[in-house]
Amino acid sequence: MFPGIGTIVNVAAVLVGALLGILLGNRLPMRTREVVTDALGLVTLLIAATNAVAVLDPALAAAVGDSAPMLIVLGALLIGGIVGSLLGIESGVVSFGGWLQRRLVGPTGSAERQRFIEGYVASSLLFCTGPLTILGSLNDGLGNGADQLFLKSALDGFAAIAFAASFGWGVVASVVTIVVVQGSLTLAGLALGDVLPDAHLAAVTAVGGLLLVGMALRLLRVRDVPVADLLPALVVAPLLVAGVAAFR
Repeated sequence: MFPGIGTIVNVAAVLVGALLGILLGNRLPMRTREVVTDALGLVTLLIAATNAVAVLDPALAAAVGDSAPMLIVLGALLIGGIVGSLLGIESGVVSFGGWLQRRLVGPTGSAERQRFIEGYVASSLLFCTGPLTILGSLNDGLGNGADQLFLKSALDGFAAIAFAASFGWGVVASVVTIVVVQGSLTLAGLALGDVLPDAHLAAVTAVGGLLLVGMALRLLRVRDVPVADLLPALVVAPLLVAGVAAFR
């Protein structure tokens, strides 16, 4: 199989799942949609917890010391949040989501527009953060097979059904993010010639888990955390690991 097949299958799975979810969602009353959203928030919180515990990964502790992993995650979020807010990533993502909404479904009311954008942001974050996204895309590019992305595709397909039943066409638009993120990582795998070290991957996974916590709080309507502004933390985390490991 050729590099990139994993992302193609992932996109197809999300599209099929999202379309099924839209067909189901149109037949559900608003109260039921809200319950589905709450369930998604709780499941996202569970996924976030399983990712965040990567801060305790032995490989990370071995690379930077036992006391440094928490500080690395904290530093990555602080630095990433500052960079993201200065760049206005959250507002840019919202604007891009609004543009996609107008292109895909035409002009609608403000409530429907917000539903589209929220679905786009939430599903993009869920589908594009986590170890399967990073390691699977890199391995696909390295020619090691796309088994991890095939597994991710099955999980994302079922998640897309649930998300689209609540958020509609915004979940369909998230395939743009999947193509950009996983496609870029696959190309990086072609260029790197080696996988991300376990310690670096653990830091990225832990930070990604906390970003998902922020997304869960949004889905549960607890706090509107500007998750997109924190996305640079995913790049900062492995850089901090490399820096700390170099000075040990």
